[in-house]
Amino acid sequence: YINIDPGTMNPIQHGEVFVTDDGAETDLDLGHYERFIDESLTRNSNVTTGKVYWSVLEKERHGDFGGGTVQVIPHITNEIKSRFHRSLSEETEIAIIEVGGTVGDIESQPYIEAIRQFQHDVGRENCILIHVALMVYLPASEEMKTKPIQMSVKELQRLGIQPDVVVCRTEYEIDDNLKDKISLFCNVPASHVVQNLTVDMLYEAPLAMEKEHLAEIVCQSLKLDCPEPDLDEWKAMVQRAENAHKKVTIALVGKYVELHDAYLSVAEALRHGGIVNDAAVDIKWIDSEGVTRENAAETFADCDGIIVPGGFGQRGIEGMIEA
Repeated sequence: YINIDPGTMNPIQHGEVFVTDDGAETDLDLGHYERFIDESLTRNSNVTTGKVYWSVLEKERHGDFGGGTVQVIPHITNEIKSRFHRSLSEETEIAIIEVGGTVGDIESQPYIEAIRQFQHDVGRENCILIHVALMVYLPASEEMKTKPIQMSVKELQRLGIQPDVVVCRTEYEIDDNLKDKISLFCNVPASHVVQNLTVDMLYEAPLAMEKEHLAEIVCQSLKLDCPEPDLDEWKAMVQRAENAHKKVTIALVGKYVELHDAYLSVAEALRHGGIVNDAAVDIKWIDSEGVTRENAAETFADCDGIIVPGGFGQRGIEGMIEA
């Protein structure tokens, strides 16, 4: 998006703003990445089109381009590439760079071109490209269709990018015949066609990808000699989460509850607290505008606790106070 950051965007439209330790308002996905990798990320970990253009235009006004014509290539693409390096330190060995959106979007074209240039700059042996694509299932004929994946890879190839790994986002298991078909039409080895199956709980996803040998494929492609991952702690955490002995109901009272993503970090914090304390947390989503002095006692009768997160403006404030 062209917003500088999501800080001023409507939570019902965009979801939560995730705030990093250095105070940057960033996309909610960054919060998921922090929760998964247990690292504190910074403002340099989140880029928007608004930030990129703002920076280039400030340089143009400052005279940094010496009066030259400012264009998408090279100026915008160079600015995007410069941001790949900003959060790197001396100790950094691997950077994981996500280009959001969908292949073919007008908005993503400068980013895809920047990625193409970046791989050319650092060498193919130092940069691999992983394409996540949707595997479509047709209930009427009970069959999986690979055509959308083929078409998105063809579009990437048209833009000068050849994926090294294709990760198929799917609701159903992908058999070897489908993997071979994708391999043939997308020009990747069959062993580099990986299924990303829907899991019951988000935190099962890394274990599912490990079963598919994604890390092994990546390390081999980058010629990295890596030890076997020790996932015992992670497996134990998932096991605890799926076999909790207690259950608690927590009311989450807010003014944006129609989109649960607006309170993503609050919900995840509750779930994490449940995992540690051997409890399954059932979140009862309550719109603060509907809470009154007359119905409050009844509304919260079945709840073990109440959380009232912050919000903007006056709407729904009375209900929050009553809660």
